Amino acid sequence: MTAVRAVVPWPVPVSPFREFVLKVAARCDLACDHCYVYEASDSSWRGKPRFSSEAVVRRTAERIAEHAVAHRLPMVAVVLHGGEPLLLGHDRMRGALAVLRDTIEGAGCAVDLRLHTNGVRLDAEFCELFREYRVQVGVSLDGDRGANDRHRRFANGASSYSQAQRAVTLLRDQYPDIYAGVLCTIDIRNDPIAVYEAVREASPPRADFLLPHATHSEPPLSLDPMRADYADWLLAVFDRWDADGRPFPVRSFTAVLDAFRALPSGTESLGLEPVDLVVVETDGALEQVDSLKVAYDGAAATGFDVFEHSFDEASAHPGFAARRHGLADLCETCRSCPVVAVCGGGLRTHRYSAASQDPFMNPSVYCSDLKSLIIGIKVRTRAPAVARIPAQRTLGLPADVVHQLAHGYGDAKAITHLNRFQRSLRILLLAKVFAAADGNSGARQEMVEAATATLKDLDRTHKTALHEVLGHPYTAVWALRCLDDAQSGHADPEDFAHLAALAAAIAVRAGADAEIDVPVRRGAVHLPTLGRLVVGAGAGASMRLRISGGVCDAFSRPAWQPVRRVSLPMFASGGIAVEDTDPFRRCHHWEVTRRLPDADADAWLRTVPKAWDILARDHHAYAPGIAAGLSTIVPLMPSPSGRDVSSTARRAYGAIGAALPMPRGGTTQPSASTLALLMVHEFQHVKLGAVLDMADLHDRHDTRLFEAPWRQDPRPLEGLLQGTYAHVGVTDFWRTRRFTAPDAEERAHAEAEFARWFGHTLRATRVLAGSGSLTPLGLRFAEAMRTTLEGWTSKVRPV
Repeated sequence: MTAVRAVVPWPVPVSPFREFVLKVAARCDLACDHCYVYEASDSSWRGKPRFSSEAVVRRTAERIAEHAVAHRLPMVAVVLHGGEPLLLGHDRMRGALAVLRDTIEGAGCAVDLRLHTNGVRLDAEFCELFREYRVQVGVSLDGDRGANDRHRRFANGASSYSQAQRAVTLLRDQYPDIYAGVLCTIDIRNDPIAVYEAVREASPPRADFLLPHATHSEPPLSLDPMRADYADWLLAVFDRWDADGRPFPVRSFTAVLDAFRALPSGTESLGLEPVDLVVVETDGALEQVDSLKVAYDGAAATGFDVFEHSFDEASAHPGFAARRHGLADLCETCRSCPVVAVCGGGLRTHRYSAASQDPFMNPSVYCSDLKSLIIGIKVRTRAPAVARIPAQRTLGLPADVVHQLAHGYGDAKAITHLNRFQRSLRILLLAKVFAAADGNSGARQEMVEAATATLKDLDRTHKTALHEVLGHPYTAVWALRCLDDAQSGHADPEDFAHLAALAAAIAVRAGADAEIDVPVRRGAVHLPTLGRLVVGAGAGASMRLRISGGVCDAFSRPAWQPVRRVSLPMFASGGIAVEDTDPFRRCHHWEVTRRLPDADADAWLRTVPKAWDILARDHHAYAPGIAAGLSTIVPLMPSPSGRDVSSTARRAYGAIGAALPMPRGGTTQPSASTLALLMVHEFQHVKLGAVLDMADLHDRHDTRLFEAPWRQDPRPLEGLLQGTYAHVGVTDFWRTRRFTAPDAEERAHAEAEFARWFGHTLRATRVLAGSGSLTPLGLRFAEAMRTTLEGWTSKVRPV
């Protein structure tokens, strides 16, 4: 069979790629006889350049950046692969990493860089380089020496086990912060327990046991045709892993367990979620997933390349499209199977048969093994009945987003979904304020009517500017205050007059021309997101602002106090506002500061970027989400006792409050690492608050108080839920800090903090689960948080 390049009318709506596998080497220093690239049906590697040229790497990076901008992707993953990618050498590897990170992040998109290696050439110099460029490194290890040497040998037959073992030891003991995990390819002739124990000894952050690639035309090894050999092998590993307390996540098993709860599998090999991966070969050719190369020569080819074609063009290829169709891409046997929602028909490659009219419209060659594995895990764990096809969306969110949020995480994609809901919510709130203003504006009625008309005009002509101002966290606080007071019969006309301040701020951001009368509040004119003009006038006063081309006459006055901003890479809003002017920011459970003196403001402007650098470098599971959703930090008054202070206002989505943390020991420099911790902690509250705006996680009528292990006083159920969710992030921060802190004393402190918060938070998940007042979705969150925590035993390394 030959590859067919799709001819598609352009433009067409396409699904974006989010994972890019870049082949930087087309040769390998091993001669593994189970390799799907060099030992299978495809021979295209023979005509490929040995290494990716600088031009290929640069054009690939440019195409990824172009794709990310076109689809507003806040983050993409780039996996360096081969062949053996370390054959590229230290210098060329550094050049490739620099180009990828600079080009993609320069377009405003975060990049998760990863690399997979056989470990033969991994040394400290490579590890230092990968640490510098924040590259996560995975290693292939097929088990103990006998298992590994069955297939993973050099061309002369020599063993590669010592080199692989040295690589995982180096990562485990000296570079745990870049250690991604271990991949193990199954051979049913190997002892499953010996293989598992060898993998366990490597202490991987995560591991996977892979079925060897095979098709109906080239079936896998079978020891007993009457048995499901591969399921038996995997279930033996599962039993030992489960008996050991599940010391590290195993994707083959966690994917099945998640699917039982209608969560996405997180792997192409199981489940029905669409696949968003594309491969770039060393010559720049765009291909489908590598495993297809076991089907037939040219099976992965598309006819596209990075020099002549965009990723959007490639995305329309029928091979990529088929991997997004879910159930529709499966044969009738699979569609009618009771476990299809879990197995998803298995890997598409494994369905191939040259004898079929439609070669991929078959059950997996591992069908009986997948079914036996799924049912075996179900029986062992007493899981609920195997799920039928799960609903496409939960809470109005994609299943993979719910999965991330429930486990305590939330990447940029997940937070973008929360942002969209909040934007819709704020539009609704503004409409309700318009309605409530009628009859509640008192002496401000004329100003309110004029502002309402202006806002409606701006909504028609400058929606982006309107959304920027409505997106300010304290705009929602103001709107809800208006509505609450109107409902209680205590409406304040001055609150409704704030509509005029909104209109003025939007007109400025829109670059419009306008004259708008605005209220004076507490001696100042406030323009949300922009700042305030101190005028000293009393209550009930007003002032006319003149705006020309987006420039307001207030800006040129000496008493104008702009909102100070910190410009940061990756942030959806361009950075973070240090907000000390908005009159509605006084909603935190701690006193806010007055307008900061310049010296104090400079301390904030210096410390926030340093805190962000720590998050971006060391806390990849949280940084992209924070960059997508955090827009504002409100300075709070320091605690008289010197303890760290931070707060989140439930109604102010996108904002956190904090006092600038000072380290112990008398130094006068603010602590960037503590501020980074507070940002993680409080943004967990922001995320969960947004989820609670969309759905109930608990019975709101339950007024009982529950044990909160980190407090002496019991807490209401929502407070316990919020605290537990926040402390998942706190625990993870200290988990990673054990390895990334700059000195031994700080690492020892991090070890103690990790142990403390791990115990408290795990205990809290059990209290939640046993409360009897969580909704089914709330139970899913409690169980997912517990699963996350239980993956962090003392042997687990950060990723």
